[in-house]
Amino acid sequence: MKLYTKTGDDGTTGLFNGSRVSKTHVRIEGYGTVDEVNACMGLVAAELNRMSETDINSDDLAPLVEMTSHLQSRLFDVGADLATPLGSAQESKVRRIHSGDVEELEKWIDLFVDKTAPISTFVLPGGTEAAARMHLARTISRRAERCVIELAGEEQVPIVIVHWLNRLSDLLFAASRYTNQISGVDDVPWKQG
Repeated sequence: MKLYTKTGDDGTTGLFNGSRVSKTHVRIEGYGTVDEVNACMGLVAAELNRMSETDINSDDLAPLVEMTSHLQSRLFDVGADLATPLGSAQESKVRRIHSGDVEELEKWIDLFVDKTAPISTFVLPGGTEAAARMHLARTISRRAERCVIELAGEEQVPIVIVHWLNRLSDLLFAASRYTNQISGVDDVPWKQG
Protein backbone atom coordinates (compact mmCIF):
# COMPACT_ATOMS: atom_id res chain seq x y z
CA MET A 1 0.00 0.00 0.00
CA LYS A 2 1.33 3.41 -0.94
CA LEU A 3 1.62 6.09 1.72
CA TYR A 4 0.24 8.76 -0.58
CA THR A 5 -3.32 8.57 -1.89
CA LYS A 6 -3.64 11.93 -3.67
CA THR A 7 -7.23 12.15 -2.36
CA GLY A 8 -6.33 15.26 -0.39
CA ASP A 9 -4.91 17.11 -3.36
CA ASP A 10 -8.19 19.02 -3.68
CA GLY A 11 -7.82 20.47 -0.16
CA THR A 12 -10.19 18.03 1.52
CA THR A 13 -9.66 15.14 3.89
CA GLY A 14 -11.77 12.17 4.89
CA LEU A 15 -13.39 11.66 8.25
CA PHE A 16 -13.74 8.16 9.66
CA ASN A 17 -17.41 8.11 8.61
CA GLY A 18 -16.36 8.46 4.95
CA SER A 19 -17.43 12.09 4.50
CA ARG A 20 -14.95 14.66 3.22
CA VAL A 21 -14.38 18.11 4.65
CA SER A 22 -11.99 20.97 4.00
CA LYS A 23 -8.59 20.58 5.60
CA THR A 24 -9.31 23.95 7.23
CA HIS A 25 -12.47 22.67 8.95
CA VAL A 26 -12.41 23.23 12.71
CA ARG A 27 -12.78 19.46 13.28
CA ILE A 28 -9.55 18.88 11.34
CA GLU A 29 -7.88 21.73 13.22
CA GLY A 30 -8.97 20.07 16.47
CA TYR A 31 -7.62 16.61 15.83
CA GLY A 32 -4.60 17.99 14.00
CA THR A 33 -3.73 20.00 17.09
CA VAL A 34 -4.21 16.91 19.25
CA ASP A 35 -1.75 15.15 16.92
CA GLU A 36 0.65 18.05 17.47
CA VAL A 37 0.42 17.51 21.24
CA ASN A 38 1.19 13.84 20.65
CA ALA A 39 4.27 14.73 18.60
CA CYS A 40 5.44 16.94 21.48
CA MET A 41 4.90 14.04 23.85
CA GLY A 42 7.14 11.98 21.58
CA LEU A 43 9.85 14.57 22.23
CA VAL A 44 9.15 14.28 25.96
CA ALA A 45 9.47 10.48 25.73
CA ALA A 46 12.80 10.79 23.92
CA GLU A 47 14.11 13.18 26.56
CA LEU A 48 12.91 10.95 29.41
CA ASN A 49 14.73 8.06 27.72
CA ARG A 50 17.89 10.16 27.67
CA MET A 51 17.36 11.07 31.33
CA SER A 52 17.14 7.37 32.21
CA GLU A 53 20.80 7.11 31.25
CA THR A 54 21.77 9.71 33.87
CA ASP A 55 22.01 9.40 37.64
CA ILE A 56 18.31 10.26 38.15
CA ASN A 57 16.62 7.65 40.31
CA SER A 58 14.72 5.25 38.04
CA ASP A 59 11.91 4.98 40.62
CA ASP A 60 11.43 8.76 40.39
CA LEU A 61 11.49 8.68 36.60
CA ALA A 62 9.14 5.69 36.21
CA PRO A 63 5.84 7.57 36.75
CA LEU A 64 6.80 10.10 34.08
CA VAL A 65 7.68 7.40 31.57
CA GLU A 66 4.43 5.56 32.30
CA MET A 67 2.39 8.78 32.09
CA THR A 68 3.96 9.77 28.77
CA SER A 69 3.31 6.40 27.17
CA HIS A 70 -0.26 6.42 28.46
CA LEU A 71 -0.90 9.96 27.21
CA GLN A 72 0.37 9.20 23.73
CA SER A 73 -2.12 6.35 23.37
CA ARG A 74 -5.00 8.40 24.77
CA LEU A 75 -4.13 11.34 22.52
CA PHE A 76 -4.40 8.98 19.56
CA ASP A 77 -7.83 7.95 20.90
CA VAL A 78 -8.89 11.61 21.22
CA GLY A 79 -7.87 12.21 17.60
CA ALA A 80 -9.88 9.20 16.43
CA ASP A 81 -12.82 10.33 18.57
CA LEU A 82 -12.76 13.76 16.94
CA ALA A 83 -12.34 12.24 13.46
CA THR A 84 -15.53 10.23 13.96
CA PRO A 85 -18.65 12.42 14.19
CA LEU A 86 -21.26 11.24 16.66
CA GLY A 87 -23.84 8.95 15.08
CA SER A 88 -21.43 7.61 12.46
CA ALA A 89 -21.79 4.01 11.39
CA GLN A 90 -18.11 3.53 12.29
CA GLU A 91 -18.62 4.85 15.82
CA SER A 92 -18.31 1.38 17.36
CA LYS A 93 -14.81 1.06 15.87
CA VAL A 94 -13.30 3.93 17.86
CA ARG A 95 -12.55 4.22 21.53
CA ARG A 96 -14.50 7.19 22.83
CA ILE A 97 -13.02 9.25 25.63
CA HIS A 98 -15.06 8.91 28.83
CA SER A 99 -15.20 10.28 32.37
CA GLY A 100 -12.91 7.50 33.61
CA ASP A 101 -10.18 8.89 31.36
CA VAL A 102 -10.61 12.31 32.98
CA GLU A 103 -10.44 10.76 36.45
CA GLU A 104 -7.26 8.94 35.45
CA LEU A 105 -5.60 12.26 34.58
CA GLU A 106 -6.74 13.70 37.90
CA LYS A 107 -4.99 10.83 39.71
CA TRP A 108 -1.77 11.59 37.83
CA ILE A 109 -2.12 15.30 38.70
CA ASP A 110 -2.59 14.49 42.39
CA LEU A 111 0.42 12.17 42.34
CA PHE A 112 2.75 14.83 40.96
CA VAL A 113 1.31 17.69 43.03
CA ASP A 114 1.75 15.63 46.22
CA LYS A 115 5.42 15.07 45.37
CA THR A 116 6.30 18.72 44.73
CA ALA A 117 6.52 21.80 46.91
CA PRO A 118 3.50 24.13 46.97
CA ILE A 119 3.58 26.87 44.35
CA SER A 120 4.37 30.31 45.77
CA THR A 121 4.59 32.23 42.49
CA PHE A 122 3.75 31.88 38.82
CA VAL A 123 6.08 29.44 37.08
CA LEU A 124 7.57 30.09 33.66
CA PRO A 125 8.11 27.31 31.13
CA GLY A 126 11.61 25.96 31.51
CA GLY A 127 14.03 24.25 33.81
CA THR A 128 15.02 20.93 32.31
CA GLU A 129 14.64 20.05 28.65
CA ALA A 130 11.90 17.54 29.48
CA ALA A 131 9.98 20.06 31.60
CA ALA A 132 10.21 22.69 28.85
CA ARG A 133 8.89 20.17 26.33
CA MET A 134 5.99 19.35 28.67
CA HIS A 135 5.18 23.06 28.86
CA LEU A 136 5.15 23.22 25.07
CA ALA A 137 2.78 20.25 24.94
CA ARG A 138 0.67 21.95 27.64
CA THR A 139 0.22 25.12 25.59
CA ILE A 140 -0.66 23.14 22.47
CA SER A 141 -3.20 21.12 24.46
CA ARG A 142 -4.84 24.42 25.43
CA ARG A 143 -5.09 25.30 21.74
CA ALA A 144 -6.61 21.89 21.04
CA GLU A 145 -9.12 22.52 23.80
CA ARG A 146 -10.10 25.85 22.22
CA CYS A 147 -10.53 24.14 18.82
CA VAL A 148 -12.80 21.49 20.31
CA ILE A 149 -14.86 24.14 22.11
CA GLU A 150 -15.25 25.97 18.81
CA LEU A 151 -16.25 22.73 17.10
CA ALA A 152 -18.81 22.05 19.86
CA GLY A 153 -20.41 25.38 18.95
CA GLU A 154 -21.02 24.08 15.41
CA GLU A 155 -21.51 20.33 15.79
CA GLN A 156 -22.27 17.79 18.47
CA VAL A 157 -19.05 16.81 20.24
CA PRO A 158 -18.66 14.79 23.44
CA ILE A 159 -17.98 17.47 26.08
CA VAL A 160 -15.82 14.97 27.96
CA ILE A 161 -13.11 15.61 25.34
CA VAL A 162 -12.98 19.25 26.49
CA HIS A 163 -12.73 18.07 30.11
CA TRP A 164 -9.94 15.65 29.21
CA LEU A 165 -7.92 18.27 27.34
CA ASN A 166 -8.38 20.70 30.21
CA ARG A 167 -7.00 18.16 32.69
CA LEU A 168 -4.22 17.26 30.29
CA SER A 169 -2.80 20.78 30.43
CA ASP A 170 -2.98 20.72 34.23
CA LEU A 171 -1.24 17.34 34.29
CA LEU A 172 1.56 18.52 32.03
CA PHE A 173 2.12 21.53 34.29
CA ALA A 174 2.28 19.32 37.39
CA ALA A 175 4.53 16.79 35.64
CA SER A 176 6.90 19.52 34.46
CA ARG A 177 7.38 20.70 38.04
CA TYR A 178 7.97 17.14 39.21
CA THR A 179 10.46 16.60 36.37
CA ASN A 180 12.45 19.65 37.43
CA GLN A 181 12.37 18.53 41.06
CA ILE A 182 13.72 15.01 40.46
CA SER A 183 16.40 16.55 38.25
CA GLY A 184 17.50 18.92 41.01
CA VAL A 185 16.47 21.97 38.99
CA ASP A 186 14.35 24.77 40.44
CA ASP A 187 11.19 25.97 38.74
CA VAL A 188 11.70 29.18 36.79
CA PRO A 189 9.80 31.86 38.73
CA TRP A 190 7.96 34.72 37.08
CA LYS A 191 9.49 38.07 38.05
CA GLN A 192 7.17 41.01 37.86
CA GLY A 193 8.52 43.85 35.72
